[in-house]
Amino acid sequence: ATRRAPATTRARRRACATRAASEPRSRALFASDDRGIVLYDGVCNLCNGAVNFALRHDRDRARGSVRFAALQSSVGRALLVEAGRDADDISSIVYVEASGTAYAKSEAILRIGRDLLGAPFGGAARVAMWAVPRVVGDWVYDRVADNRYSILGRRDECRFGDDEDDDRFLA
Repeated sequence: ATRRAPATTRARRRACATRAASEPRSRALFASDDRGIVLYDGVCNLCNGAVNFALRHDRDRARGSVRFAALQSSVGRALLVEAGRDADDISSIVYVEASGTAYAKSEAILRIGRDLLGAPFGGAARVAMWAVPRVVGDWVYDRVADNRYSILGRRDECRFGDDEDDDRFLA
């Protein structure tokens, strides 16, 4: 039989999905750059493929609409803690907006799509935010996230950008 987390734990998990990151690190990261930060699993090939997709389809290719940080990096770990998550929690993508508000799981994916991707992907993300209940989106997200290493494997080291997009990756 499957054991469910106590109601207080479930409520805390939901609450951290939209909890504002605290001042210290996030304020410094957004002081001179208002682009959101996508925290992703740096050793996951599926996650890195999603980052590559985002880079290729960014609606603002010159500047870049968002920045990226591996969950395993010092920036990623600090922002996770500020968003109310464990520093070692690599179970979900997290999107931190310039306001400091952090989103996880399907809501993070849809907000990234809305803010980053040009047509038709950005429009599809806007529709999905309205049409797909978060509980359904999170259920699908959890199934993929739980199997992400078996789907496309994993790397030995985190990706921290390349020459062309190096300024968009935070370590």
